[in-house]
Amino acid sequence: MKIHEPDAQKNKDSVSLPADLIRTLGMVLVILLHASNEYYGAVITNPLESNFYWWTTTVYRSIALPCVPLFIMLSGAFLLRSSKVNEPIRVFLKKRLSRIGIAFVFWGFAYLAWSFFDRNIPVTVSNVIQGLVKGLFTGPYYHFWFLYVIAGLYLITPVLRAVVGFGERKILRYLIVLWIVGVAIVPLIELAAGYDLNNVFVIGGWIGYFILGTYLQRVRVRSSILYGLLLTGLVWTIASTWVMNSALSALGQYNFFMDDLAANVILASVCLYMILSKFPADWPGSKHPHFGRFVHAISMNTLPIYLFHIIILESLQKGYFGFKLSLTVMNPIVEVPLITAVTLLITLGLVLIMKKIPVLKKLIG
Repeated sequence: MKIHEPDAQKNKDSVSLPADLIRTLGMVLVILLHASNEYYGAVITNPLESNFYWWTTTVYRSIALPCVPLFIMLSGAFLLRSSKVNEPIRVFLKKRLSRIGIAFVFWGFAYLAWSFFDRNIPVTVSNVIQGLVKGLFTGPYYHFWFLYVIAGLYLITPVLRAVVGFGERKILRYLIVLWIVGVAIVPLIELAAGYDLNNVFVIGGWIGYFILGTYLQRVRVRSSILYGLLLTGLVWTIASTWVMNSALSALGQYNFFMDDLAANVILASVCLYMILSKFPADWPGSKHPHFGRFVHAISMNTLPIYLFHIIILESLQKGYFGFKLSLTVMNPIVEVPLITAVTLLITLGLVLIMKKIPVLKKLIG
């Protein structure tokens, strides 16, 4: 593969990305992923149906897996700019953490109330205190894990800015290689041979995606190669997940290749990010009078949409709106994209209404 990297000093701090497009696609894929996951918790099928449901939801999940990596890489592209290296740490953390902190508290109480309603939990002092404590340390609902990741990346950002701003490209490459080996290659070795090398490779978590966001800005790969590798990553995810669930089911690692840090997901995520990055900041769709505004509205509200959409999604699945969109009553090929679209539209509409109310505008994110 031939990769061209322009001079590191040329346009070193420029960031020209179709941010609206990347955020919007990331948000759609998040909802698609959560819609696909209903199979694993709520659908009971007979043996003749189970393979069909499994394959359909697995394909949709595999397509959706790059969602969070897209957000992390885009954040890295903007937050790790060298021009930001002299921004006071206190100023940066106060500005960034205050926003997600307020949203965490507001939506945390919202999901505490939602849990009481949806699961018919008695509203007692004991249950409320238990819910608050659990919500603080483990997250009020399963998708809140993302806020903990973002907070952690914010805390390390000042350090990474110094590395990016004053270090050479080869240092970034070295960090990225260490990260890939630690999070993707070592687990494969452990799965295949049982050898544990985690204590050697200590750079893990989401830092690699964060650094890749800025590093990939000056990497050029032909589109044909990127599309080929993206397809390879997708097929790799589907095929390996099938193998782990059938031939190697005794290992108990059913979702090993569905992990955000698996080699196949990293491959697909990086390729999709690079494909989208090839679009200019003023990509053609952004100039369409209606579509451009729609995409921009989603992009500017990804945080409240992300935090709110689970309530809407579960309401649709359980029929709380007077009708049900669920894998239990519909063909999954149609149901998953349909409920994804309906959830996005309803959530966006309600978020835009809440943004009209000054108090709520500050609270929802």
